[in-house]
Amino acid sequence: MKKIILATGNPAKVRELNAMLVGHCSVVSQKDLQVKEVPETGSSFVENALIKARNAAYQTQLPALADDSGLEVDALNGEPGIYSARYAGDNASDEENLSKLLKDMEKHNNRKANFCCAMVFIRSYEDPNPIIIERRWHGEILRKPIGSNGFGYDPIFYLKEYDCSSAQLDPKTKNKISHRGLALSDLLTEILLIE
Repeated sequence: MKKIILATGNPAKVRELNAMLVGHCSVVSQKDLQVKEVPETGSSFVENALIKARNAAYQTQLPALADDSGLEVDALNGEPGIYSARYAGDNASDEENLSKLLKDMEKHNNRKANFCCAMVFIRSYEDPNPIIIERRWHGEILRKPIGSNGFGYDPIFYLKEYDCSSAQLDPKTKNKISHRGLALSDLLTEILLIE
């Protein structure tokens, strides 16, 4: 079974992606291999995912899988976007980011939002043809957090068709329908085609 480095330091993302990749490949977190992180200086989710993947592949000489994802809110002109993880500041916690977003949304009636995930797979550091998949998950911003599953903005991301927040979904359902789940599913199809 192929070993792939997962270019993220976020333990919740590692858990989520590992659950989706069971049976396809053996995933090791970049943290486990002491990969030094580099600044995400891209201007899009795709650029940031490529930066992370190339960095991890360069330091470990393994194929790398990276994603960059975030929440885009219509009423905030797409913010927090690529700054989702540091919306309330560079070392902000999930709770701090969530609180800032709820405060910024207080006066808005347009609650439409989407989670975006750009996922990238590269065979080597210099891979000239990375596989890039970008998927969105549409929902609305709640006025207060509900649910304890998931992480990040999940407790305030409302899904009309399920009548619950993303944080109220069981992990198996979330992994099937989320931006990350859709991106990974399509990415796996592409990876299996090239093997």
